[in-house]
This record gives sequence, structure tokens and C-alpha cells, in this order.
Amino acid sequence: MSVVDVVVVGAGFGGLYALHKFRSQGLSVRVFESAPEVGGTWYFNRYPGARCDVESVDYCYSFSDELQQEWTWTEKYATQSEILEYINWVADKLDLRRDITFETRVSSAVLDEQTLRWTVTTDTGEMVDARFVVMATGPLSAAMTPDFAGLDTFAGEVYHTAHWPHEGVDFTGKRVAVIGTGSSGIQSIPIIAEQAERLYVFQRTPNYSVPAGNRPLTGEETAEIKANYAERRRMSWRSGGGSPHVAHPKLTMEATPEERRVAFEERWELGGVLFSKTFSDQMISLEANEEARKFYENKIRAIIDDPDVAEDLIPNDHPIGTKRICTDTNYFQTFNRTNVELVSVRKTPIESVDATGINTSEAHYDIDALVLATGFDAMTGTLAKIDIAGRGGEKLVDDWADGPRTYLGLGTDGFPNLFLVSGPGAPAVLANMVLHAEAHVNWIADAIAYLDQNSYAAIEPTADAVDSWIADCAQRAEATLFTKANSWYMGANVPGKPRMFMLFIGGFGVYLDICNEAAAAGYKGFDLLKVP
Repeated sequence: MSVVDVVVVGAGFGGLYALHKFRSQGLSVRVFESAPEVGGTWYFNRYPGARCDVESVDYCYSFSDELQQEWTWTEKYATQSEILEYINWVADKLDLRRDITFETRVSSAVLDEQTLRWTVTTDTGEMVDARFVVMATGPLSAAMTPDFAGLDTFAGEVYHTAHWPHEGVDFTGKRVAVIGTGSSGIQSIPIIAEQAERLYVFQRTPNYSVPAGNRPLTGEETAEIKANYAERRRMSWRSGGGSPHVAHPKLTMEATPEERRVAFEERWELGGVLFSKTFSDQMISLEANEEARKFYENKIRAIIDDPDVAEDLIPNDHPIGTKRICTDTNYFQTFNRTNVELVSVRKTPIESVDATGINTSEAHYDIDALVLATGFDAMTGTLAKIDIAGRGGEKLVDDWADGPRTYLGLGTDGFPNLFLVSGPGAPAVLANMVLHAEAHVNWIADAIAYLDQNSYAAIEPTADAVDSWIADCAQRAEATLFTKANSWYMGANVPGKPRMFMLFIGGFGVYLDICNEAAAAGYKGFDLLKVP
């Protein structure tokens, strides 16, 4: 059995930075990655139109100015392929691959209570003895396929957006159905529609989506961003979501109707998810939210030719922004095409799939290809696939049976020296995931250094700290409109999953302050342990 200081699970943005950071402070590190290459979610999610909804110049590593200055993004919102190219470039530049074992899943991690070390076992049978385990498994990596009756009898092609063939798919001349209108559906549907002879879009729940306004970045823009990167990053670290954009100085209803319109228009032009942060009270006050919704609705109705189709595409079951606003390119325009038909699963549920297509309660749809854009078991799904056993053999999946239990989103009681990166109880998907991963890894690296300087073997959250953190996260969420939506933030998309808001909602900058204060107070809320 090999012995290392740290095992890192996952080689996406979080895992790669963890490897670099821990290695640079003299620790021995092994990284295990189930994919054949680096990239995490950006390795797997190659569906047509896959893009990030955070601006490319912000969605990249900040820890090295050399990396920031050397790499040049081509577009405002980067495509999956460009992000993957960037991640590979970083992995090569920092010589990270030599410590990564690819095509290998971690199947279990078991604590030895006598030594406070972990035995990590992989699906290839390798066992590693590690002092620390860092789960950089990603909040959106466990894909979900609904249990449609007869799905296995369909004679045509079936694709899941999260497991897209690397060689791509040509839908020319084919009749295609896409099930799902979340982010991956909304991004892929316009491109599939351009190829397919006929496209049926099966929608259960309409989603808010704001056009990306994507475009190439000019040389002047890039030069200016690089010259001012330090300030841009400073604003991002202090912000609510890890981007350098600041809400309007007035509250929604304090602004005049004209000021509101101008503010919403500016955010609309900026594009994407940040529309929900035009005003600081937009996610707290229903009255404020309603102003944003009305502006949105007018925009969308102006795009779609058929008022009945518009009615079906505009959400009416949750305040705008309480589910992640999608970012699209020509999504709503697609429904003006003669070869595209929207099928509301709310009105006519899917009853079964057979060899030739899809049966709803009212009709049969003949198709040649089926695309499942059906999302993820978010935040906890990937961890649940690993057999993690802590004190007394207690399994993490049992400990989290009623919902995830963490302190600061970084660790959980009963599991010393087990760290989470961008997991439940942190801002996670509400923030820029690259900066978020850096923040978590930096905090973990500092904690390990503190343990070593003070001759401690392990660090473990107290049960009280975990309980109060969960209560604090819930209280913060209840004070907003977020809990009014059946979102994957709440686990509502997974049958049988406990319903709780799984994220810290108080803002990225506020969260970092809380984490740093805990560390500065000698790791308040944690037990620092010597070997028994």
C-alpha cells in the first residue's frame, strides 16, 4: 500500500489546483480521476452549445498572474472546448499529470480511528494510505436519467447531454426529441434545431433564460482586462457571486421606473445569470422580484411569434432567479422555426417510450434520436457513490440521509481530515466555481500547515458547529425567495431526496470572511486532534 499526505478525488478545476497547491507546500499528493483526461465537468459535458455562464476572463485561475497574462480567451463566454483546452494547458504548464491516475474511480475511503488516517481504495484494486482526503468531486457530475417506461426498447439513438459522444453527433435529416429544458437543453436545442428535420422539445417545467449576448473579445478589451486583472479579481473576491459586477446602488422600488428599466436593460446586455443580481433586494422582496419578472416577460414575448408558445415557455411557478437563470443563444427564437414543436409534459405527460418514439397522454411522436437533457443529482450525488466510512464505521451517506451535514461546507463531524471542495453548505454553484475552488483549497492548505506547525494529527468539525451552520444556512435561505422554488438547489429534482436548501446564500465575500475568521480564531468550530 502506498503512503501519501493527501489523496485528491477529481481532476477538474478544484482537484488540479489542490494538487498544485499541496505539492507546492511540500506535501505528497495522489489524484484519482474517473475520466481518461483532466477537466471534470468540462471533459464530460460536450453537448452542442455547451458554454460557461460566467464570463471567461473571470472563469479561470487567479492564483498565478503568469497564467492570467499568458492565456487569452477568444469569447465573452467560453465554449466547453476552449475551457477544456485551457485546463489542459494549465495541467501541462504546471506539470500536474504525473501525480494523476486516470480512468480510476475511488470506490471507498475508510478512517482508521487509531491513526486518524484514511485508507482509500480504487476500482482497480489499488489501496492508498493518506492522512488527508480532499473530495474535489464537483457539484454537477452525477448525471440523472429518468425512469421512462420502455426507454430500453427504443430502437433509435439515445444521448445524454452529460455523456455526449466525443466525435459529436450529426442530426441532419433526423426527427429528434429533446427531453428537458434546463441549462443543457436550452444550450443544445438551438443547434440541434438547425440540423434536425424535425425537433420535438419536451418540457415539464419552463426555465428563465437570459441571452448570453456572446461575442468575440477584441484585442483592446483583452489588453485592458489583463492590465486591470488585480482590481477585477479584488472586486470578484468581495462580491456576492465571484464576478466583478456590483448591484444597482438603489433598492428596486426606490429607483424610478426609468432607472429600473435602464438597470435591467444593462444587465440584459451583460447577459446570463447575473440578471438576478441587478438590484440587491431582487431575491429577497417579492415586489422587487416582480419588477424583474415583468421586464423579462416583455423581452421574451417580443421574441416569440406564437403567444400560446410564449405562454408555455415563460415560468409562472417560481420567482425569477430562485432557480439558476440559464444563459442561451437564440433559444427562444428557435421556437419560431417551422421544424420545431414544443410539447408541454405538464399538459400531456410522457407515458412511455417504444421502439419508434415517445407516447404522451395524447399523442405518439415518431423519432429517430432521443436526447436526454435531464440534469444531475446535484451537490451530493457524486459523494454518495463513494463508500466513505468515518468514526465507528459510520457512513457519510447515512450521516447525510436527512440532508447534507457540513461545517462551512468544508467538512463534517465524525470524518476528521476529510475535506470537501465546493460542496453543500458553501456558496458552491451560486458563485464562480474557479475562484470558489481556489478559496477552499487555500483554506485547506492553510489548515494542514497549521496542524503541522502545532503538532496536531487531524482537524474535525464539532457536531455543534455543524448543527449551527446548517441552521444558519437554512435561516439565511428562508429570508430569501430561493426556498419558493422546486430547484436542484433544494434537491427537488431527485425522487426521494430530502428537501433542504443545500447552499450558503449570504454571498461569496461574506462566506470567505466567515471561513477566514474561523481559521484566525484557531479553527473555531473544529476539534484539533492528536493521535490517540
